[in-house]
Amino acid sequence: MNLSCWQKKRLSLWLKSTIIGIVVAFLFYMGFVNYNEPTQIGIARNHISGEMWIQEGGGLYFTPPWVWVARVDTRPMRVSVASAGHGYSAKLVQFDKKGWREFVELEGWRYYWLANRLSYNFGYDEEHRGVKDILRGYAYSPKKYSFLVIMEENIER
Repeated sequence: MNLSCWQKKRLSLWLKSTIIGIVVAFLFYMGFVNYNEPTQIGIARNHISGEMWIQEGGGLYFTPPWVWVARVDTRPMRVSVASAGHGYSAKLVQFDKKGWREFVELEGWRYYWLANRLSYNFGYDEEHRGVKDILRGYAYSPKKYSFLVIMEENIER
């Protein structure tokens, strides 16, 4: 394919503008947009004022770059104590969005998805990571928490 000089310049300009557009769109998305699934809530924190609120429902949310959002799954999940013994069985628990403030008071604000990301639990069926691992600790506590609903106890493994 033989292109004229003018066509090469036009193609080069189009390629540069396309790359710049993609970079600008990516930077805009990273700085101003967050996305929640319909089964998640977002715990938003303004790092300048310290104000916190939740984003309910799924979809795109537009916030300034100094507002960071940690997502928490609100679907029921099975948690259990990994043990070779049969003294414990599993529980079906669910995060209750009405108790999100107590959750943040106890755990602090952070990206809960990152919890134990570098922990490898070889020899067990599941690795203990993220919100599921955090809720496991509260599910087996004798104290009741407003952010945790224990839907069913003693589920067979």
